[in-house]
Amino acid sequence: MDSAVNNQVLEATFNAQLLIGAGMIALCVVIHGMGLFTLQRLLQRDSVLNRIDKAQPLSFHGATFTVATVFALILVHFVQIWCFAFLYDYLHAVSSFEDALYFSTISYATIGFSDAQIAEQWRLLAAQEGIVGVILMGWSTAFFVRILGRLEGR
Repeated sequence: MDSAVNNQVLEATFNAQLLIGAGMIALCVVIHGMGLFTLQRLLQRDSVLNRIDKAQPLSFHGATFTVATVFALILVHFVQIWCFAFLYDYLHAVSSFEDALYFSTISYATIGFSDAQIAEQWRLLAAQEGIVGVILMGWSTAFFVRILGRLEGR
């Protein structure tokens, strides 16, 4: 990491990292829950239910519905990724916002490879982002499977 950036990094104790990470986890769970709740409410509208009833899973309408659902789920995840990126940028834990967004995306998705380096003082926060990312992607996967089951069950 660039030494000029390192001088600006906000310091954090182990407990501070855990506390900030816990706050971010809570924020992400709330955002995710609200996102899935909103998506579920949209899917339960009569007009949408009628379209789902008429759609065949391997039809144009079925594929459009599936793609729209995937994009909606990805949008919910992006909101959470951006929250972590803004935090990393605020803490000066990475050298730029672009690096913060890239680092946050690969941490959340638990890809684990990064040529963007996070300041040593904030590595635990990045690990917590990876843990919450796995859990929330699992939640989205369960939601998506349930929605596809509804489409195929008709």
